[in-house]
Amino acid sequence: MDETPLLELRNLNKYYEDGYHAVKDVSLKIGSGKLVGLIGPNGCGKTSMMRCINKMHKLSSGDVLLDGKSILSCSYADIAKKVSNVPAELRGSFGLTVYETVMLGRYPHLRNLWWETDHDEGAVDDALEKFGVRHLKDRQLNMLSSGERQRVLIAKAYVQQPRLMLVDEPTSHLDMKYKLEVMEYLTAMVEKDMTVLVAEHDISLMARYCQQCIIMKAGEIVTIGDPKEVITEELIQDVYEVSASVGFDRDGALFVLPKKYSSRRV
Repeated sequence: MDETPLLELRNLNKYYEDGYHAVKDVSLKIGSGKLVGLIGPNGCGKTSMMRCINKMHKLSSGDVLLDGKSILSCSYADIAKKVSNVPAELRGSFGLTVYETVMLGRYPHLRNLWWETDHDEGAVDDALEKFGVRHLKDRQLNMLSSGERQRVLIAKAYVQQPRLMLVDEPTSHLDMKYKLEVMEYLTAMVEKDMTVLVAEHDISLMARYCQQCIIMKAGEIVTIGDPKEVITEELIQDVYEVSASVGFDRDGALFVLPKKYSSRRV
């Protein structure tokens, strides 16, 4: 008997009010304990699909199942106990400190609306230590560097104790060192019973760290598989309209070197 996937999308469609068809009849299955890369050009539907998964956006048609249960029958609180979200951009921190921000991740589990338990405080303290931001706990979030802020947001999502973490463009504003650091943190988390789905533009970074990649173009799935098998020069040309060299370094890690934009419209 096949094991129930952690996440399943069944013929998912998302239309916006202006008629734009952002996600087109997408079906896929993802198991637990995986780091999965979601790759594609701007506007291909990555963020829209992720926002449908955690019910931030209403599904136009189709279904999303978590552990075999449709999110259509789940409350937002129930979903928050299984799915956490790390956004691409922080839209206002309202003067919150690092400690207060990470504690927000415990709210789906709070039994009392007005105060946290020793267990909640312990979980936050452990996360601050794990992600290297304990020394920043009293600093306001808007006073941190991009790399520090990203680690805090991942810590907040981590203390939510999700089965599935959705991470949208975690390295877009980070330098080389912090890109690798963030990916190392995400890799360490999936060694437990958690899957991390990462939407990211850095294809080489995804190929290095992810066990599986989902490639999207114009709202549709192009292919899904081992990045070392599915990421080819032909795929880069088709999805990005870019001529590129795809190869492997001396350690066996795949890399993509863009060479020339080759739009068919020219």
